[in-house]
Amino acid sequence: MSKLVLVPTPVGNLEDITFRALRILKEADLILAEDTRKTKNLLKHFEIDNKIFSHHKFNEHKTVDHFVSMLQSGKLIALVTDAGTPGISDPGFLLVRASIKASVDVECLPGATAMIPALVDSGLPCDRFCFEGFLPQKKGRQKRLQKLSSETRTMVFYESPYRIVKTLQQFANFFDKDRQASVSREISKIYEETVRDTLENLIEHFEQNPPKGEFVIVVEGKN
Repeated sequence: MSKLVLVPTPVGNLEDITFRALRILKEADLILAEDTRKTKNLLKHFEIDNKIFSHHKFNEHKTVDHFVSMLQSGKLIALVTDAGTPGISDPGFLLVRASIKASVDVECLPGATAMIPALVDSGLPCDRFCFEGFLPQKKGRQKRLQKLSSETRTMVFYESPYRIVKTLQQFANFFDKDRQASVSREISKIYEETVRDTLENLIEHFEQNPPKGEFVIVVEGKN
């Protein structure tokens, strides 16, 4: 069966993986992984023995054509990233686009992603929202923040622990220091935590409590 299947993997608790995802990982002719070491650990936990190839942001431009050719020859390929759904702030888009262009069947399984639990858990409106992922670190960052300052929908961002305070400070400057926000870390892991407050108070909190882990920031839209 010629098909590319994007398989979400747990962002924390391994119990979050679906039965269907496990079946695909077993049946696939090969698995493309962002970090083969992490994926091997996942497969070992579920007693899956399958071929794994490296496919990440540093080599995907060079490997896309090769894997599309394999798909066209009738292979079933599963694509995974280190955690969450492929293509969401992770590699995946290039291979999906190339596969569709080559008339290869593409399917994304429903499953784990960090942004949805953080959004719902924030207590902020989630009927309409915009997902920004990681903001540009340098070029284009100020311009993007300026544009988002008038956004009325709830906004969702990914951020590393090393830039949490700086990012919250920029949000306070461009949006409003009294804007409500929520910061979640280590979604679905042992030390999962969500702090909800104004941007001003969140800055003070993380200045006093050094941030650790992977973060999702949810910010109220402009009233």
